Formats: sequence, C-alpha cells, structure tokens
Amino acid sequence: MSFKNVYLENLMQEVQRKNPAEAEFHQAVKEVLISMESVVERNPELIEKGVLDRIVEPERVVMFRVPWVDDNGKVQVNRGFRVQYNSAIGPYKGGLRFHPSVNLGIIKFLGFEQIFKNSLTGLPMGGGKGGSDFDPKGKSDIEIMNFCQSFMRELYRHIGPDTDVPAGDIGVGAREIGFMFGMYRKIRNEYTGVLTGKGLNYGGSLARKEATGYGLCYFTEEMLKAKGTSFEGKTVVISGSGNVAIYATEKATELGGKVVALSDSAGYIFDKNGINLDTVKQLKEVERKRIKEYVTIHPEAEYHEGSTNIWNVPCDVALPCATQNELDENAAKTLIGNGCIAVAEGANMPSTPEAVDLFLEKGISFGPGKAANAGGVATSGLEMSQNSLRYSWTFEEVDAKLKQIMINIFESCSSTAKEYGAEYNYVLGANIAGFLKVADAMIAQGVI
Repeated sequence: MSFKNVYLENLMQEVQRKNPAEAEFHQAVKEVLISMESVVERNPELIEKGVLDRIVEPERVVMFRVPWVDDNGKVQVNRGFRVQYNSAIGPYKGGLRFHPSVNLGIIKFLGFEQIFKNSLTGLPMGGGKGGSDFDPKGKSDIEIMNFCQSFMRELYRHIGPDTDVPAGDIGVGAREIGFMFGMYRKIRNEYTGVLTGKGLNYGGSLARKEATGYGLCYFTEEMLKAKGTSFEGKTVVISGSGNVAIYATEKATELGGKVVALSDSAGYIFDKNGINLDTVKQLKEVERKRIKEYVTIHPEAEYHEGSTNIWNVPCDVALPCATQNELDENAAKTLIGNGCIAVAEGANMPSTPEAVDLFLEKGISFGPGKAANAGGVATSGLEMSQNSLRYSWTFEEVDAKLKQIMINIFESCSSTAKEYGAEYNYVLGANIAGFLKVADAMIAQGVI
C-alpha cells in the first residue's frame, strides 16, 4: 500500500514520528488513511478542519501500575492501559485485553480500529480499548481475582456508563468481568451498566457470548450471497478456539458449512469429518485445556504443531479468529491456491497488509475485522441499552437484532465501496463508511 495524496502521506509520516516502535498502530492507521484518498478529494473541508489530524490522536491515554499478590504471597506488578480514542458519537466502548503481548502500541491500534467498528454498528458508541500485560493462563482463581480487583482500583476513576464502558477481549471472559464489576460496584457504591459481558444474573445479555462468532458468520453469509453462493456445502477453516472461534463454528455449521480445523497458540487440529463442537466446548470452556487434547477423544482427527500452519488446510471459507497478523502473504497464496473463495476476520487485523492486498487483487471476498467482527461490540451496545432500560430481551430477540445489524453493516460497506468506484472492496467501504459518520459528528461539535 502506498499513498498518492501528499497530505495523507505527510500525516502518516507524522504518526510514525510521534509514535515510534508501534508497528501495529502504524499498520491500522495506514490502512484507514489510504482509504481516505478519494474522500478528502471530494471533501476538502476534512483537511481544512483538521478532522484526520485529530482522529489519529487519542483523546486520552491512561497508563498505570497494577500491583497484586500471588498464591505464594509474592507481590507482582503489571501495567494497565486504557486508551479513550474518540467519543464524537457516544461514550468510549471497547474491550479489555489481558495478554503478555499487550503494550501501549497494541492498545492504540485496537482503540483506533474500534472507532470505525463502533460507528459501523449504527449504535451511539465511541472508540476505546484497554488491558494489561497480565497473563491469566496458569493462574488460580484467587490470583486472577486479586489482579482484577487491583486493576479496577485504578480504572474505576476513568470509566462510567455514560463515559466509557469496557468489555472483554482476549484473556478477559465472564470470570474476569465479574471480578472487575464487583470491585467497581463496591468502590462507587452504585449498580450501573459500566461493563458489558456480565453474567446473566447481574445485568448481562443473552447472546453476548455468541455474538462475535455469530455476527462474523452473518457478515460472511452476506458476502457469499453477493457472489451468488452461501455457506451450504462449504468447507470452513477457523483459527483460534476461544469464544469467537467456538461460536463461529457453531453458526457456520448451522448455516450448512463443515468446519474441519481449529487452533490455539501451540498448534491446530484437523478433523475431516467436521469438528465436534461439544468436545471443543468441554475442553476450552469447562476444562480450560489445550486444543491438542481433542485428538485423545477423537483419534481419527489429527493434531499438528504450529498454529499458523492451519492455513495449509484446503477450504472454501477461511475465518481467522485468533490474533493480529496471523495470516501472512504466504498463507494467503496457499489459501488461494487451494480454492478459497472468501476470508472474513473474526479477530482484529489478523491478516497482514500483503495478504489483504493479495485477496483483493485475486477477487477473493474479504471481510475486514472492523466490519466482520463487529457483532460482539454491537451486542455489547444492546447490553448497554438493556441495562439502561432495566430490562432483558430474549436470546431470539437479541440474535435477530444482531443479525440485522450485521446485514446493515455489510450493506453499508458494499454500497460505499460501489459509490467510491471499488465494488466488492469491503475494506475501503468499511473504512469510509465508518469514518464519515464520526467525521460529521466531529465537524458539528467544533474543534475539541
């Protein structure tokens, strides 16, 4: 990807100068800015009013230490982050990630992406993200509670139901959300919808757990329909085996596909008969074991070391749902060579720029994460609405709203791409459609 517009190229260089050694953040910003070339030509006031100069800068960055005591009585110290990126269309909204790879650059990349993802949902939510370099793996429940409570003892100052509403992400599930919500409630002495992804008996929403995976498949189904086909009879490969991958597997199967491979950070499983989802749920959601244990229960399946090698498995549809930059140019060539017709991102930016360019060049239907995996934050937005109403919708009601939101996102991406002369380029469509709504709000509210 290279720039044709001098203003955008200079802005990108300024972002790199101000934010050194933040490769993922640079990658996310560059993808969006390149998509803006035709937009700034049509709308010169965007340059005059400094909209792009402002949108690449977070409104607020909070970094803090998180001291906690492990089971051996030893004090441990981690770093906590919250990047409140843009609140032009609503309170900051975005997950908390607990993983050793977390640093400020990663959180800024995720927060920047969240601006456009939230905008695409049509719900009044701004963009933010947070987390810590804490690793929940191998920790006891007491250690995780100690960490989460310490984390919230600082974070509570910066969040609120009308200010910033965090959710879960990698390493942050119902257990972690529960511990953090309990500490927030105690400190603030109030019961509000300040976190989403809560348990059903204390303000959570039905279908929230399933939402990102289900939404990914609803978006992918619309992409396939646009090319005159569907999930029916398709072979599907999904990376990851966490929440998103599990429920993408469930919905893809329901829509007629056969999921044959899943992975974790160590390797992947291949089951030519189709993944047995009950087994995966038991291993990952109940026992918290590695995916390789699957083959001890299903000996006809295969386990292979090296998670990125999952893309060597021939498939019609690929759904990367693990982590950023897991699918590179070589993997893209392999997928295309094996006859893959559609790729949609269940994780945030799991495909490298070179892989994305290749998919677009070869006419592969490609759904970028800010559109394809927006189902999770969309349903978080629905949870916020239910908390405000002190009311709960049924699973079917939430799922129906989710499906319609994902259809609307696809139609917005598709029509915008066509309007800007790039039909079927859903990357361009998502970036422009998400940006324009936020830009209009920023202009209306003045220079702040």
